Amino acid sequence: MVTEVAEKPLSFDAYLQHADGSDQRHELVDGRLISMPPPTFRHLLIAKYLEQLLDREIRRLGLPWLCLREAGLRTGVRKSRLMDLCVVSDAQVRETLHRSAVFDAPPLLAVEVVSEESVKRDYRYKRSEYAAVEVPEYWIVDPLRERVTVLVLEEGLYEESVFAGDDSVVSPLFAELTVPAGALLNPASTTTP
Repeated sequence: MVTEVAEKPLSFDAYLQHADGSDQRHELVDGRLISMPPPTFRHLLIAKYLEQLLDREIRRLGLPWLCLREAGLRTGVRKSRLMDLCVVSDAQVRETLHRSAVFDAPPLLAVEVVSEESVKRDYRYKRSEYAAVEVPEYWIVDPLRERVTVLVLEEGLYEESVFAGDDSVVSPLFAELTVPAGALLNPASTTTP
């Protein structure tokens, strides 16, 4: 269950400095801290599998990119979202190396793994916020519905493609990558990429 933590609206700078002594992760939504519950093990396995897969593809292609877990993205004046995974350029990380891991500029790719409590957030709120800050590609990996949705930004709106089972996930950013949606959704039943 997602819970609000602070009653008084926080500025974005106050959010970046927030430390309550816990390991709890927070998003900032309209100036309010929203605590994120711990993920399920399936969620963690999916994120790890996908991170390893994307890291391998980035290395294979020799691209100056990094795949990171749980970095933030500023999506408004008093809004910041935590991405399960993102792909960013090396330069984007070097520019912010000594700051909190919250990007002001959009990543090349944002990925969210859906959990019971994040359905509306991942499909609705993050979709519109990521489009508004011009994230060019957004994947929604949904083990609840057993599908992967790839959203590609076209003229300010996302065009979506949905993949399930043995369908190979098609990504403009990783055009040579061939992985069945089922392998992303059930990493415990597959070998490490």
